[in-house]
Amino acid sequence: MNTDVRLSEALARLPDYLGSHVLVSVTALALGLAASLPLAILATRRHQLRNLILGLASVVQTIPGLALLALFYPLLLVLSTLAGKIFGVGFSALGFLPSVLALALYSMLPVLRNTVTGILGIDPTIKAATLGVGMTEGQALRMVELPLALPVIMAGIRTSAVWVIGTATLATPVGQTSLGNYIFTGLQTQNWVFVVFGCVASAVLALAVDQLLALMESGISARKRNRILLGGAGIVLIVLAALTPVFARPGAAYYVGAKAFTEQYILESLIDQRLRAAGLSVRVRDGLGSAVIFDALKNGDIDLYVEYSGTLWANQMNQAEARPRQEVLAEVKDWLAKAYNITMLGDLGFENAYALAMSRKRAQELDIRSISDLARYAPQLSIAGDYEFFARPEWHSLVVDYGLSFRERRLIQPEFMYKAAADGEVDVISAYTSEGRIKQYDLVVLEDPKHAIPPYDAIVLLAPKRAHDEKLAAALKPLLGAINIDLMRDANLRANGQGGDSSPDEIAHWMWSEIEKKGR
Repeated sequence: MNTDVRLSEALARLPDYLGSHVLVSVTALALGLAASLPLAILATRRHQLRNLILGLASVVQTIPGLALLALFYPLLLVLSTLAGKIFGVGFSALGFLPSVLALALYSMLPVLRNTVTGILGIDPTIKAATLGVGMTEGQALRMVELPLALPVIMAGIRTSAVWVIGTATLATPVGQTSLGNYIFTGLQTQNWVFVVFGCVASAVLALAVDQLLALMESGISARKRNRILLGGAGIVLIVLAALTPVFARPGAAYYVGAKAFTEQYILESLIDQRLRAAGLSVRVRDGLGSAVIFDALKNGDIDLYVEYSGTLWANQMNQAEARPRQEVLAEVKDWLAKAYNITMLGDLGFENAYALAMSRKRAQELDIRSISDLARYAPQLSIAGDYEFFARPEWHSLVVDYGLSFRERRLIQPEFMYKAAADGEVDVISAYTSEGRIKQYDLVVLEDPKHAIPPYDAIVLLAPKRAHDEKLAAALKPLLGAINIDLMRDANLRANGQGGDSSPDEIAHWMWSEIEKKGR
């Protein structure tokens, strides 16, 4: 897929991504200002509170943006559950709300600090004069102190705006559409046009807003009303232009979720296309983490997604015992229905299991065919896993069952691990068995004779509210059992430069054509 096509695809998604990005950024900044300004004024009046307020705001800045966003989701999920029990009405804990609250907290420190500095920096004789002419403390604040401190406060607002716009790109994993969708999707599918486009779009937006606020700041300092109006008008125009497509788009009947790796983007596109072909309105929420996406389904924030039986077996059901594939599927289906009223519609026909893999050359050098063979050499070898692998029960089972102990453990983005193994940068990786890059980089999957890793059938899950949705079930039925491991590996290869370097949407079209051929 050439650069022009990828660029056209990126431009087609810009109204939705940019509008959602601006909406969450503006809301968070407004909420942050509404909280920061009164607190800053209080800090100037209560010396004993000043260090506490500024200290707490500084602590927030030490928390990585992605972690802060992720922390709000489980917190809001608990509050939503409590609200449902007490008032009979809950709220969505995914997407917009956790993003706004986290970004609002992130925006507060520059405004707090600059407001306190601006007010305390006013000449004491001016403050004394205001009291001398009979002004109350409130009148002195409104009519003298805030106007004099406003240029300094505006500098803090500029910094906050840039921080919020930049950090909003990290809202994608908690379900909020933003310019970060380009970046997360691009990294997972090696679509570098998307990655660059998302970075540039976010930077341009931040710089444009910063310069317009700078124009307002200079107008305030020079008392030039036309500059203030021009800067304010420019910001209003940007916001209105960005938000118009968001508010104009029709509401979606179904939300399709996806995790943050290539295969999930492809399957999401395939499901999206099948639902649209059936005349259903669809929106996607991709890039979600394993725990987040399951909770989102339970609570109705998404309507369906593709999960893997082994993930539920090991992580949600806390099962460590190895079982045959059909037994695991049956027990997972029964548990989902009884525990959460979630419907397992069926399996797609392939497994995407965790496995340990090595370069063929390295495995042959050491005569390693299985994880049992690997255990003898592990103390001299390095292993790399994705960001959650070493915290998962599967890894614990491997360590216990085989006595694995490696010289070094590294965390690497999934899309980079396969090449790292092929290049000899690491000896062993946690691979996905349906990943086409195993073939692309000539890696070998090590046998698991003790069955420490459970079966990982790809299964379609429906939210409780969609349990009896006949239209949805009918639209998805042709996909059940229709995707074998070879078709999924070929699809993954196409996403990574082999056989056309295609986008997830194009690959989904190709997969459907292959499914139709087999059906005929």
